[in-house]
This record gives sequence, C-alpha cells and structure tokens, in this order.
Amino acid sequence: MRITFLGNGDSMGTPRVYCDCAVCEEARTTGANRRLRSALLMELEEQPPLLLDCGPDWRSQMEDMGIRRLSQALLTHAHFDHIGGLADWADACRWTNETARIFAPHEVLHEIRTRFPWIETQLKMVDNDGGMTYGEWRITPWKVNHGKNGFSYAYHFENTTNGKKWAYCSDAINMTDQQKAPLRGLSLLVLGTSYVEEQFPMDTRSVYDIREGLQISEEVKPDSVIFTHLSHDVDVHKDYRFPAHIRLASTGLTITL
Repeated sequence: MRITFLGNGDSMGTPRVYCDCAVCEEARTTGANRRLRSALLMELEEQPPLLLDCGPDWRSQMEDMGIRRLSQALLTHAHFDHIGGLADWADACRWTNETARIFAPHEVLHEIRTRFPWIETQLKMVDNDGGMTYGEWRITPWKVNHGKNGFSYAYHFENTTNGKKWAYCSDAINMTDQQKAPLRGLSLLVLGTSYVEEQFPMDTRSVYDIREGLQISEEVKPDSVIFTHLSHDVDVHKDYRFPAHIRLASTGLTITL
C-alpha cells in the first residue's frame, strides 16, 4: 500500500487568516509550515485510489496530485474539516456523470445526510461499521473520544496476506485502554497531535498534543509514528528531539507498506 499525505493541518489549517505568529508568517513566505487540512490517499495495484477524509481543501489537494477522477473515500467523522470537500466532489461527479462511494460508520453517514440531504445523488453512502476490504487489506473503524467535540472514528488496517498492520487516528484525546487496544502491534501509527504542549484546560480540548502523543507511542510501541493534524503551534524548523522512529507529517509525504 502506498500512502500519501494530502494535508497535515488541523481544523484551521496554517496559516490562520487572523494570525501573524512566526509560524503563520513563515507559512505565507517560504511555505514550509503551510498546511492544508488532514487527508490521506491510499493506492494499491489493480485497485482505484482510496481517499481518507475529504476536507475543505479537497479541490487544491486533487489539483496538487493531478487527480481528475476519484471514486471512493473513507470518512472519520462529520466535522467540517473532514467533510467540507464533499459538495465540491459531488459537483465534480455530476459534471462527469459519475457516482462515487463514501464509506463511514452509520452515525457518521447519518450526520452527513442531515447536512447534505441532496448529496447521495452523486455520492453513494455505504455503512462500514462491520469493516470492509480494500484489496488484501481489512479495514476496521472504531470509535474514539474526541474531547469537547464528541467522538470520531479511527481506522485499523491489516494485510490479510502478511499480517502487517497500521492505523490512522487523527482526532482523539483521552482514549480509554479499550480504545487504545487497536494501536498495539502496528508497523505504522498516524496520530493527530495539534499542539506541541497545549495549555488550554482539558475540558476545552479535542486532540492530543505532541507531548501526549509521545507518551502514547511509548505505551503502544508501533514500529513507526507520524504526527499529523498539526496546528500553527508546530514549527517544522524546530528540533523536537523525537526518537528516530517518530516524525511530523508533511504534505506529499509518501509511505509504502
């Protein structure tokens, strides 16, 4: 499986329009800290590409990748930074006379239907509560705490041929031991960590920070960790002294499992 990071930003992206901090100003100039909203593209031989989340930067991400057609996607939850591109995608399908499929747990699809009651004319919604397959990979969603924002879903991927496993958990905080169980035994963990060390009260937060992400990584011990869903608090020019197996996501970063 080839995994490409289309975006690595939090719900606001970087730069934030209102902000003149050093990271946002750098993002406006050299652009090393410029971040579109978090999304992945997965590719397998003899399979159509599979998008993971479809935020408001979908159009730019498709243009940057040179993608003119897209037929399927996974969604983690129905917050705007993860579904804001669905209307653009549906409109593209209308103009090309195509129907794409979006896979998500039933309650996520219910929220999308409530907000976009017209969208199923172009985007067929398919429940994946019981899991699904993508080539030789078994994909299983599980519900995780999303702090003040309620809940999200993470995805566990297992290769049915060689047993290799990885997981995508972009929007979570205060996960229970049961929720962290699928993070054990992984070749790769992609984990959302918006701040380096978030100072806001816990009851106002919704995503782990890097300090907490390092603690989780030490607990579940994946072979490799990539932190994504990064806010303007994170500066790629700084050395955070990560262990060798941990790094920050960047737009265009490609991993092959």
